[in-house]
Amino acid sequence: MNIKSYLGRLWEQRELQLMVIPGILFILLFFYTPMYGLIISFQDYQIGQSFFDFSKADWVGLKHFKDFITDPSFFDILRNTFAVSALRLLITFPAPIILALMLNEISGKTFKRTIQSISYLPHFISWVIVGGLVTRFLSVDGALNGILVGLNIIEEPIMFMGEKNYFWIILVLSDLWKEIGWSSIIFLSAMAAIDPEIYQVACIDGANRWQRMIYITIPGIKSTIVIVLLLTLGSLLMYGFEPIMQLTNNLNNKQVLDTAETIDTHVLRMGVHLGNYSYATAVGLFRSIFSVLMLVTANRVAKKYFDTSLW
Repeated sequence: MNIKSYLGRLWEQRELQLMVIPGILFILLFFYTPMYGLIISFQDYQIGQSFFDFSKADWVGLKHFKDFITDPSFFDILRNTFAVSALRLLITFPAPIILALMLNEISGKTFKRTIQSISYLPHFISWVIVGGLVTRFLSVDGALNGILVGLNIIEEPIMFMGEKNYFWIILVLSDLWKEIGWSSIIFLSAMAAIDPEIYQVACIDGANRWQRMIYITIPGIKSTIVIVLLLTLGSLLMYGFEPIMQLTNNLNNKQVLDTAETIDTHVLRMGVHLGNYSYATAVGLFRSIFSVLMLVTANRVAKKYFDTSLW
């Protein structure tokens, strides 16, 4: 495409291009402009020091990256981050697809809209409130222990929030409850784009609901599933900061706090709480580089085997 035809196409789409400009400016302002601060990961930065006053900067090279990798808690932090991310991928990624498939099979519009509204509502609740609800529900005198004791499933109440073995699954299930309805919207939209005549032909051929779901609906939203999966993989290691902060506090025992320590919470603790900004920036950059490599690899696999990719 030559320059003249390209400019002509932009002019024909000028209304659409104008609508895109605010989004581009938002991304440039809040995502790309702050990236100049990454330079402090190679310095011993102090508050008040200019990022670009290179004559006064104390350059340390890869020292902060080395400090992170040689930190005694390095492998524990990676384990926690990958464990929570893997649970999220295995549980919270397919769940909205399953919910969307179930909602798509409901014929009653009123009942369907009611279920959708109920599933959407938790998305609009702040994690501060969700954290309080979960903590109260799982407390020793909370509803869950009351039900389990009442049904004689357990003899004594369990301190769920005080046991490290329960923390990861509590974290992921809380996020699942909060986001499953909202995340299902994109899959419902993809299903709505499938030609209804295909279902009618399948019905004539004798296909039941299960067969129509397997051979029509799922293949029809395959590309959407792959794209959402790629976007999820790109942000997988950045998951858990807000829910972890709301589900942990100083009353938790050390084992629970150690289990909850991920890369994001480590960055917060080292940067904001301890003031080691250069080290925290280096850890964040390490995570970002790993996420980009994961996304590029997944995108190539998707392009090769599913003929769908982000680029």
